[in-house]
Amino acid sequence: MILTIILFLLAGIAEIGGGYLVWLWLREAKPVSFGITGSLILVAYGVIPTFQQFPTFGRIYAAYGGVFVVLVVFWGWWVDRKTPDLYDWVGALICLIGVSMMLFAPRN
Repeated sequence: MILTIILFLLAGIAEIGGGYLVWLWLREAKPVSFGITGSLILVAYGVIPTFQQFPTFGRIYAAYGGVFVVLVVFWGWWVDRKTPDLYDWVGALICLIGVSMMLFAPRN
C-alpha cells in the first residue's frame, strides 16, 4: 500500500508540476525552457502509473483522479497562495474516500 501511495504522489506532482511549468511558459511569458521542462515532466507522469501493481488501467487512473484533486488543493494553497475553504476540504475528503473504495474494497 505504501508503494501505491508513493506512486500516486509522484504522478500527481509530475502532472501538476509539469502542467504548471507549461502554464507559466504560455500564460505568463516565461522562457521556452519552462515549456520544454514541463513537457518532459508530463511524459514522466505518463510513465509513473505503469509501476502500480493493480492490473487494470481504468481503476488506477480513476483512483488517481481522486488523489489528483487532493494534490491540486494543496498545490493551490502552497504555490498559488489560494487558501482552500471548507468546500475544498470536504470535496478532497470525498475524493479520498472514493479512492479508498476503488482500490481497497474486497472483490471476488
